[in-house]
Amino acid sequence: MISKWQWILSQIGRMLWVRASLFALLGIGSALLATAADQFWPGEAPIDIAAEAISDILNILASSMLAVTTFSLTVMVSAYGTATSNITPRATRLLMQDTTTHNVLGTFLGSFLFSLVGIIALHTEIYGERGRMILFAFTLLVIIIIAATMLRWIEHLTHFGRMGDTTARVEAVVRKALTTRIDNPAIGAQALYDPVNEIPQSALPVYPGSTGYIGHIDIGELSTWAQENHAHVYLVSTTGSFVNPLEPMVWVDCQAGELPDSICEAFTIGSERSFDQDPRFGLVVMAEIASRALSPGINDPGTAIDVLGRVVRLFSHWNDDPEIGPMGTMAHARVHVPPMQLDDLFDDIFTPIARDGAALIEVQVRLQKSLRALADRGGLFAASAAKYSVLALKRAELAMNMEEDKERLRKLSDQVVKMASAGQAGSRR
Repeated sequence: MISKWQWILSQIGRMLWVRASLFALLGIGSALLATAADQFWPGEAPIDIAAEAISDILNILASSMLAVTTFSLTVMVSAYGTATSNITPRATRLLMQDTTTHNVLGTFLGSFLFSLVGIIALHTEIYGERGRMILFAFTLLVIIIIAATMLRWIEHLTHFGRMGDTTARVEAVVRKALTTRIDNPAIGAQALYDPVNEIPQSALPVYPGSTGYIGHIDIGELSTWAQENHAHVYLVSTTGSFVNPLEPMVWVDCQAGELPDSICEAFTIGSERSFDQDPRFGLVVMAEIASRALSPGINDPGTAIDVLGRVVRLFSHWNDDPEIGPMGTMAHARVHVPPMQLDDLFDDIFTPIARDGAALIEVQVRLQKSLRALADRGGLFAASAAKYSVLALKRAELAMNMEEDKERLRKLSDQVVKMASAGQAGSRR
C-alpha cells in the first residue's frame, strides 16, 4: 500500500496539464539554451546559418503546431463526449488519463513555444553564430520528434475512445486493482469478518469530516499510530465506501481519552470513486457499459457479451499464486479491515446484466455459460455462480415469451447448479 502523499502525487501525474507543462518548459529551455552557446563554446562556428533561414522554419513550425494542437484538443474532447454518451461517463476518466494523448499534446505545445521563443530571440539578435547553429540543430531535432509524434498520434486515433478501446482500459485497471486485493484481501491488515462481534465494546467511533467516497486509505499511517499508542483500529468502511459525518467509518480501541485528527487524515475522501484501490468500482463501470449497450437506444448485445467474456478472464486471476494463500500477508497486525467478498463482486457485475438483458436469449445464454465457467473453479465461486445463475433464470423467465428459450436457459442453469454442488462437495472433501 502506498502512502497518502504518494497516492496524491500519482493522481497529479495523470493530469494533462502536468505533462503539457513539462514539455512546454523543455521547449522554452531548449530555445533559451542556445543563447548560452557563445559563452560555453569558444571559437568560430563551423557553419554560419542566417537568422532569416531559421526564422522561416520556426514560423512554419509555430503556425502549424498551433493549428495541430487545436485540432488535437478538438479530437480529444470529441472522444470524451462519445464515451460519455455511448459508453459510460465513468469510463471517460480513463481516457482523460491516457498518457499517449498527454505526450502528443505536450509535444505539440512544447514545439509551438520553442518556435515562438526562438523567433523572439532571433529578432532581438540574442543569438550569435554558434547560438544560431545550436538553435538550428534543436529545430531539426524538434522536426524529427514532431514527425514521429504525428505518426504515433494518427495510429492512436484509429482506436482512441472506441468501445473496444475503452472497455479494454477498464478491464486493465480492474485487473490491476483486483490482483492487488486478491493478494491482500484485507490490504495487508487483519481481516475483519464480523464487525458486530469482533469490535470491542470499549472501542471509540471516528466520524469522517466530510461526505463522499473513500478514494485512498493510508494503512501504513494507521498502523504506525496504532503501534505507537498500543491501539487497534477497526475499519468498517473501505476504499469505495460512501461515508458521511453521521456514521462512523472507523472504531479505535485504545486507552486515550480523545482520538487525534491523524486518524481521519489517513483517509482521502472525494466526490467520486477511484479505480486504483476499488476493484468493485471497475466492475460497476463494466456493468454500466453492458447495460448501456443493452438499452433500446443503442441495442448492442454484442458489447454485453464481450463484457461477460472479460469478466470471466478477470476472475481467472483470483488466487492464482498458491504461495500467497487466500488471506494474503498481514503486515499491519493492529489494523482490522473487512476483506473483499466474492459475492459482492458477482452482484456488481452479473445483476445489472441479468436485469437489462433478461429478454435477450443470446445475452442470457452467455451469462449462464460464464457462470458455468466460474462454477467449475469450485469453492466460493461455485456458491456465488449457482446463486446468480438461479437469479438470472428467474429474471429471464419473467421477461421472455418463448417457452423454448426458457427451457434452454433452465438446462444451462441446472448445469451451473449441479457443477456448483459438485465443486462444493469436492472442496469439503
